[in-house]
Amino acid sequence: MPGTVEGLRERKKRAMRQQLSDTAARMFVEHGFDAVRVADVGEACGVSEKTVFNYFPSKEALLLDRLEATADALRTHLSNPALPPVTAMLTVLDRELHSLVASLTANADQDRALAQYQKFGDLIRNTPSLRAYRSDTADRFIDVAAETLATRTGLQPDDPEPQIAAATLIGLWRVQFRALRTHLRPGHPLPGAINAVTQEIRRAARLAEEGLTKFPKPGETTLRHN
Repeated sequence: MPGTVEGLRERKKRAMRQQLSDTAARMFVEHGFDAVRVADVGEACGVSEKTVFNYFPSKEALLLDRLEATADALRTHLSNPALPPVTAMLTVLDRELHSLVASLTANADQDRALAQYQKFGDLIRNTPSLRAYRSDTADRFIDVAAETLATRTGLQPDDPEPQIAAATLIGLWRVQFRALRTHLRPGHPLPGAINAVTQEIRRAARLAEEGLTKFPKPGETTLRHN
């Protein structure tokens, strides 16, 4: 039963990856990013430092590994020719927001969960290497979005249309990140906070949509200047 064995192996790898990431987040928030070594995270999970790096390319990735799922979602939804670019991006953001809400509501003590979320955000904001990693990741998201949009229109990724469209769409991702930092706080009812975040995203999306109304549709030719 090779398929069953392979499935079990993959499940174990995913479980270990999740354990490492969750443990690292807890230790970093409690003690500070610079005060905790990768070897300390590995020891807490019963594995070596080398094993940790087999799962994550860097210490920063241990904390921000979930951003990889965003790149995959961008490729999936932006490649759908039935979805205008802004609609596709809102789909990505809505799913991320739904996942976060599910995680927060799973905790019986929502104020405690919100406090932990706030500390997580503070950790990123106050740690230069994490801010740089997040910024580099956003730049990579722009590259992913530009490549995907170029493929569906027949343009090149470095053409101005996919470049400006990608930068605009990833700008919505940045707006959501900042809105979450602003509204998700202990003592603030979660439904109202999420509604405020959603309203800010929709306001930004309306502006982005107006700017991208002339973005080429699949199969539509565009005059290009050399």
